[in-house]
Amino acid sequence: MATAKSKLLTAEDLLRLSGQGVKGELIRGVLCETVSVGKVHGRIAMTFGSALVTHVKPRRLGTVIGSDAGVLVQRNPDTVREPDIAYISAERLPLDDQSDGYLEVAPEIVVEIVSPSDRNQEVNDKTLMWLAHGVLMVVEVYPAERAVMVHRPGAAAVTLAGDDVLDGGDVLPGFSLPLRDIFDV
Repeated sequence: MATAKSKLLTAEDLLRLSGQGVKGELIRGVLCETVSVGKVHGRIAMTFGSALVTHVKPRRLGTVIGSDAGVLVQRNPDTVREPDIAYISAERLPLDDQSDGYLEVAPEIVVEIVSPSDRNQEVNDKTLMWLAHGVLMVVEVYPAERAVMVHRPGAAAVTLAGDDVLDGGDVLPGFSLPLRDIFDV
C-alpha cells in the first residue's frame, strides 16, 4: 500500500514501465506486479480466447483482448486491471479503432482464470469491480474444480460444471462453449 511519502502512479506511468519489462496492474495508483501463472492457466486462456475469436471475428461483432491489453477502470487515482480475456462489442469499441494505450471502455465480457494462489476475497473484489465498471458478464474459471461461475449485474451467480455449456446469453448471442472444451486437453 502507498505511504504518505510515496507517489501514486498513473496509467501513463504503468504503460511506460511496461515498456521497461515491468508487468502488473495498477490498483488505485499502486503498482501490483504480476507473475506468470503456469501452463494450465495459459492453455485455458488460449482455448477460451480462441473460441471467442472464432465466434466474434467473422461476424464483426467486436474485439477480443488478452491480459496484456489492460483496462483503465478508474482515474485519480488510476486503476488499470488485466482481465485474462475480454470481449468488447463494436458498439463500445469501433472495429477500426487503432488507438494505443489501455482500453478505456468497459468490456461486455471479462474472463478471469482463478489461480491456486488467488484468495477468494481478491477474486470476489475483482469481480465486483468489473461489474461496477459496467461489465455485463464476468466468468470466473476454476481449473482445479473444473467449473465456472458466471456473474451478471443484479443477478445471482450461476455455477456451471461437468457437461454444462457456457453461453453468451443476451451479451453475446449465439456464443456457446462446452466446459469440457475448456478443461479437457
